[in-house]
Amino acid sequence: MKNNILNTILLLCLLTTQLWAQNKQVTISGLVKDTKANTTLPFANVVLKTAAQKTFVAGTITTETGRFKLVNITSGNYILEISSLGYATHEQELYVGNLSDYLDLKTIDLSENINSLNEVVVTSNSSEISNKMDKKTFEIADNIAQSGSSVLQAMQNLPSVTVQDGKVQLRGNDKVMVLIDGKQTGLTGFGSQSGLDNIPASAIEKIEIINNPSAKYDANGNAGIINIIYKKNKKEGFNGKVGLTSGLGALWVRKENLPTIRPQYTMTPKINPSVSLNYKKNKINAFFQGDYLYTETLNKNEFVTRYYDDGDIINSQLKRNRNTHFTTIKSGIDWNIDDQNTLTVSGLFGSEKIIDRGDQPFFNADFSERRRLWQFLEDELKTTVMATAAYQHKFKEPGRLLNVGFNYTFHREDEKYFYDNILVGSTGTDAFKLLSDEKVYDLNVDYIEPLKNGRIETGIKFRKRDIPTNMDFKPGQNSVIDANAGGPATYKELIPAVYGNYVFESLKWEAELGLRLEYVDLNYEVNPNHNTYKSDGYNYTQPFPNMRLAYKFNDDNKISLFFNRRVDRPNEVDIRIFPKYDDAEIIKVGNPMLKPQFTNSLELGYKLNWDKGSLYTALYHRFADGTITRISSTVPGSDIIYATFQNVNKSYNSGIEMVLSQEVSPLYSFNVNANAYRNQINAFTVENKYPSSHLFSADEQVIYSGNVKLNNTFHFTKTVDAQLTAIYLAPDVIPQGKMESRYSIDFGIKKSVQKGKGEFFLNATDLLNTMVPKKRIQGDGFYYTSNDYYETQVIRLGYNYKF
Repeated sequence: MKNNILNTILLLCLLTTQLWAQNKQVTISGLVKDTKANTTLPFANVVLKTAAQKTFVAGTITTETGRFKLVNITSGNYILEISSLGYATHEQELYVGNLSDYLDLKTIDLSENINSLNEVVVTSNSSEISNKMDKKTFEIADNIAQSGSSVLQAMQNLPSVTVQDGKVQLRGNDKVMVLIDGKQTGLTGFGSQSGLDNIPASAIEKIEIINNPSAKYDANGNAGIINIIYKKNKKEGFNGKVGLTSGLGALWVRKENLPTIRPQYTMTPKINPSVSLNYKKNKINAFFQGDYLYTETLNKNEFVTRYYDDGDIINSQLKRNRNTHFTTIKSGIDWNIDDQNTLTVSGLFGSEKIIDRGDQPFFNADFSERRRLWQFLEDELKTTVMATAAYQHKFKEPGRLLNVGFNYTFHREDEKYFYDNILVGSTGTDAFKLLSDEKVYDLNVDYIEPLKNGRIETGIKFRKRDIPTNMDFKPGQNSVIDANAGGPATYKELIPAVYGNYVFESLKWEAELGLRLEYVDLNYEVNPNHNTYKSDGYNYTQPFPNMRLAYKFNDDNKISLFFNRRVDRPNEVDIRIFPKYDDAEIIKVGNPMLKPQFTNSLELGYKLNWDKGSLYTALYHRFADGTITRISSTVPGSDIIYATFQNVNKSYNSGIEMVLSQEVSPLYSFNVNANAYRNQINAFTVENKYPSSHLFSADEQVIYSGNVKLNNTFHFTKTVDAQLTAIYLAPDVIPQGKMESRYSIDFGIKKSVQKGKGEFFLNATDLLNTMVPKKRIQGDGFYYTSNDYYETQVIRLGYNYKF
């Protein structure tokens, strides 16, 4: 009966974020000439009319140089009429499409005898699933149930996205590249994802999920791209927004501690003040965004039972109480030098301070004997400084652009670890310190040329990235850490790349063809005295094509076929040679011999729009060679588990996704997202080098999984909105194991006050306290089961004011 009730709740109130339609407007431009004299015609009349009723839509006259532009044109069929005294009136049919912001008709000739007929493309409405169906866009302000949370927590409600072990997955794949304002930064990790749980959602305007990136994006990240866009206002004068959010988490103890350890966090406080300021006058636009996030969190509370082949059984609990201080400041100036030239200079500062205090007791099978107590203190300070200069030149033809950007990023990791190993007859303390300074230089040049039926995009990119790192080990009594595994190591990366992309659109067909050519030279220099690893690296020159072909049955029906080739380059932390405790008996270590994973993907998408609703469906298939995954294994004579990244065999990810959105009435709308997929990793055998050479083999792993999300949005009055959400995640495969199903339900409500300038909100996540990750892991000589009762239930109250 209980299961039936829960299933009914899930069917009635599951979630994802609401998709709202947005109007996209296009600018049409051209140059009018005398066909015989080949001279430009000033002050010619240009009129745009609807094709069906011949009613007036827009009009202008050509400039002294013969140029014209029509702005804010929406999708549809039109007649363009151009006339000038002494010349025959020119008429041409124009189709305004959805893909390009600017359409350039190039030269239009007028004569006394000839009427030309040309065609044009413009844009119309674009929903949060783009007209190209290559990305989804979500406004953070619409996610009432996660207001005041971190970016990672806000992402859990988005279509295609799941969060597992603190990492984002797209369609069941965690090879995701995370960008901030379209750029890779030290805040989120270059070519990877990190720190998302500490970036306040209050600083973010919207999030883009790009499943099929074009050639203009870096080739890294085969699952796709998540682009986090910071707030930035451009209203005239002085304006801004201030906000304060507070909350409590871990409202009660979900599972009591094992004996003899320190209490787990409960009633954990959260506080997030934020301020956004903007001043615009004449040619200057200055902006500032500041956020501070303080949280106490029961970050881990995992109960584990290990079963070894020799019959031994060990019960343990890994509990981690975390304090986090995270400060982000972003500021800059837009200088509109003139109508054609703009310069933006901005800076970003981030400081992340994390203190972890943890306990891990180990008991025998019946809990009658404590074999070990492991207590630790982790003190981490991560500092990011980013400086950006961006120059844009607008040519005389609208939409023809040249963008030049330079970015410098400095990211420091200063980490200290202290581990007390309390055994029956002795106590020892391991200590180590890691210092890493990352410096990245990026130069980008991009050019856009509008065409009659689309546009051309091309550009170059150059990156230089250096990460010198040093680890100092101070092992204590009975330590399992190898003191000789420390010392210096330096990661060096050089990437020049060039790309070209062509977009075409006609009344029925759309096409996008792109190619990115990328050269990568990576070297990892290791301390010559290291007893296992030697310096290594790789280089390659590879093409990364992308293709999209679409057919439009009509304005509301479209089908698209996508193809992409992408790569996952190992990040520096994946190859970092220094062993690090994951818990007292699991050691994580990188692998400098790791090589890139190349992936090809195919997708067939269909989009249907109707009055107040839409349906998007997609079939997708990815196949990768040299799949990167983490391997957990033991060496003879030891129960210590070593977790190391390896290139294994081929892997496959296939599935179907559906997003259905409908406004039922002015009071209620919903959006449901379902994603079902099949993950497969072929059987493999690899050699792990650390701490000594040993082979590891695994059988083929296959699982069918997916998730369902439904978002219910209620508009009670003009000033009160609410959101009820729920997520169901089906069982899934993880490296060497399986994750059981889990679900959660969230609720949020907000009220507008002070004539729309103020807003109060109240929300609660995981109302039923049901989000408990349950795993079963099969290792070499052992297997284990675990349940993690970490903090998922949080209540937040907040207030925002715009001025």
